Amino acid sequence: MDELEVAEISTETGVAMDSRGKRGNRQVTVLSADVWSTVCNELDSEIPWTIRRSNLLVQGIGLPQRAGDLIDIGDVRLQVMTEVDPCSRMDEQCPGLTAALGPDWRGGVGCKVLSGGTVRIGDRVSVHSAE
Repeated sequence: MDELEVAEISTETGVAMDSRGKRGNRQVTVLSADVWSTVCNELDSEIPWTIRRSNLLVQGIGLPQRAGDLIDIGDVRLQVMTEVDPCSRMDEQCPGLTAALGPDWRGGVGCKVLSGGTVRIGDRVSVHSAE
């Protein structure tokens, strides 16, 4: 998995050049850097976030734990559709990782793209309740 400094995100395919990009309710996956750090500390391991295979890593803000809530990253607006459950392949990377990511949406969120645009490292991230 390649780390990018800039990514184009569209309502048609999610993240540009993502082989799994598609229409639907899980176009973009988002992982919290703060949660990832906590999980790594719990497992006493330094694990690259890219093994989680999430599209975006955000820092300094808690991700919503409810479908329908919104995440704005730069010009892009995402709607949270689902929790991203960790698969058993996580334990191939680090024993115990699947269980550590299991509770409280720690594996990240799957989102539908409501409005596309360009996302860059350092873009402002905000979360909004759907209510």
